[in-house]
Amino acid sequence: MTTRNNLTRRSFGQLALGGMAVSALGAPAIVRAQTAITFAVPNPSALTWLPYWVAVGEGYFEEEGFTPTLEAIDGSSAVLQAMTAGQAQIGAPGPGPTLGARARGVDVKFIYNLYPKSVFGLMVKEESLYQAPADLKDTVIGIGTADGAEVSFTNAIMADIDMKPDQDFTYLPVGDGGTAAVAFLRDEVAAYSGAVSDVAILAARGLNLREITPSEYLGFFGNGIAMLESQIASTPELPLAFGRSLVRGIKFASDPANKETCLAHCAAGNPQEAEQDYASALFDGVVERMTPTDKYIDEGYGFQPPEHWQAIHDSAVDSGALAEPLADLSAVYTNEFVPDWNA
Repeated sequence: MTTRNNLTRRSFGQLALGGMAVSALGAPAIVRAQTAITFAVPNPSALTWLPYWVAVGEGYFEEEGFTPTLEAIDGSSAVLQAMTAGQAQIGAPGPGPTLGARARGVDVKFIYNLYPKSVFGLMVKEESLYQAPADLKDTVIGIGTADGAEVSFTNAIMADIDMKPDQDFTYLPVGDGGTAAVAFLRDEVAAYSGAVSDVAILAARGLNLREITPSEYLGFFGNGIAMLESQIASTPELPLAFGRSLVRGIKFASDPANKETCLAHCAAGNPQEAEQDYASALFDGVVERMTPTDKYIDEGYGFQPPEHWQAIHDSAVDSGALAEPLADLSAVYTNEFVPDWNA
């Protein structure tokens, strides 16, 4: 498993937890007996996984009896592979790759909608003449990774205008942050499909982007928390404890008075990111996109609108990402834990 930004997966995952592990040596047995779990995510940005690092820093996981280690690996497919190989008990894949895994017989289930508002966007340089996705015919679109959730997101947009990858346009994996900026500056790509974090990073480096995402796709939710059904069955307390901790984390982060404390918690997870001038703006963007829309605010954090899953599923079928419709889409996700998390 690998990480980006020159962070080793071991050092990244242990940065915020090393102090906890050391202090536990002299702690009562009840603390030392906590259950160790691995949480796999598709990139090493601590701010992207804000509630997790806040929950670590505020001790929420510890109160629930779990000691988590975050492993940053490369893309949603790698996250799903780590889960099926037993290397991670819980992960944060995108909905598109989750649908694909389910179609292949993987018993993965989405349990928490981490980004109820779209974390992705299709963007061009501010001064570009491209005004809509249709203008990108016969161009190259930059993506972070070849199997990331941004690919299924873009495929869905392009399928609506009868454009297919490798036929009407081409994808080019260019990474994120600085490498994506270089691709733009060298005119290697005409557009970029990326996340809110990518926009903040590129803007901080003097590259202003303009979004051309159709409005109907801005409601497509992004990465969330998933587990294997077999894992849920063997550790039924884990989804409850993990979700409760995340909800407490995002609620804490949503109070403006706690912003500096939360930034410090994220700095423990990724010191390099914390030193960047985009960190504060990215924090604000993440909190906004993790806040449920007005329509579903009463459902609570983590809720997954069935009609959004249906739209993502149908777009995946239309684009060819799914060879055929799933027999039972409701098996891919569950809202059963949401009331407990938000109680």
